[in-house]
Amino acid sequence: MRYDPGVKVFTASWVLTMTGPALRDGRVGVADGRVVSVEPDRDTSARGEALVDLGPGVLFPGLVNAHCHLELSSLQGRLPLPSAFVPWVAALVAARGAETAERSREATVRAIASMEATGTVAVGDVSNSLAHLDLLESSSLESVVFYELIGWDAAHAQEILGRADERLRAVGRRPAPNVEIRLAAHAPHSVSPALFAGLRERGGPAALHLAESEAESRFLAGEDGDWSAFLAERVGNVPFVAPRTSPVRYVSEMGVLHPRLVAAHCARVDAADRGLLARAGVHVAVCPRSNRNLGVAVPPVPDMLAAGVRLCLGTDSLASAPTLDLLADAAALRREFPALDASAIVEMATAGGARALGLDDLGALAPGKRAALAFAAAGAPPDDPFEFLVSGEAHAVRVATT
Repeated sequence: MRYDPGVKVFTASWVLTMTGPALRDGRVGVADGRVVSVEPDRDTSARGEALVDLGPGVLFPGLVNAHCHLELSSLQGRLPLPSAFVPWVAALVAARGAETAERSREATVRAIASMEATGTVAVGDVSNSLAHLDLLESSSLESVVFYELIGWDAAHAQEILGRADERLRAVGRRPAPNVEIRLAAHAPHSVSPALFAGLRERGGPAALHLAESEAESRFLAGEDGDWSAFLAERVGNVPFVAPRTSPVRYVSEMGVLHPRLVAAHCARVDAADRGLLARAGVHVAVCPRSNRNLGVAVPPVPDMLAAGVRLCLGTDSLASAPTLDLLADAAALRREFPALDASAIVEMATAGGARALGLDDLGALAPGKRAALAFAAAGAPPDDPFEFLVSGEAHAVRVATT
């Protein structure tokens, strides 16, 4: 096959399109930042500068980190692994309150660079401050920034919403071509029903921590525990009638579940919860390394897939995960569920994340899609490219297409 001038052709021992079977010795044609062709065999007629043979390894769509907290990056290694979840949250709040803007910004620069260096092309970043939008703008990442609101006291809901509206008017919903801001909520145990109602009126929330810990489940079940004590200490005795149901059912009854929602964790979900998430079309971001480090459960991914829940993959923050390398979370998920099909995990890390963030031109290699490519080199062509990517031995890098 002959290519038009200006088309650069990338070949590798395996090409994963995420739209069909893996291609042995495949080739991908790129021009003007877009994929123009995907073919099953190496093209020996393309010569010189037009042909880039990446060698043994796997060429695939760039990774999409669907749940991250970049503004917590300066807390890396500063919080001990917890014996219980709520004391860790209290320690995080205290450490963050003592952080300087300069140190936070420097750590965020390094964190963004680390994602770019490990094959990530897009991120769903949770932010309370929107202080690093310019850093994302100057990066190579496509970024959906979830502007997260927190407020347990219903008396302050309108005030919180008003401040958020004002902040968004100041920065804009899309402050840069590669940065979009969406309103989000922290969690059902830290956001009042009144604040949820205000977010629904604004088309959200677009992201939510959900069913993450036993403390959350116990609190919404009406049991005294760590979270009740935490709220009483920080907020005071706010009137609240516990719904005595699961976190998923609680937010479902409030109308919070919708197809544009990215719900992080969902570690404590039963069959009824999984059905609700699937029917609502919610995207669930699984963060296996963070969950293990924090002592909370890893979501029942095989059961969620069987129920039809739409899944994606995230790293969470450097306060709870050692790196922002999404392939490390893919490998961790495979260790949790050895029988899980490796292709399902790679799907979560690529196309699943792109769908969750509404980035339709990422997550797959097909004509017209953005040429945001990643490559994981191997010593010899892997027998199974999906298994290689989740093995813990694969290390992804971005592919320069210009």
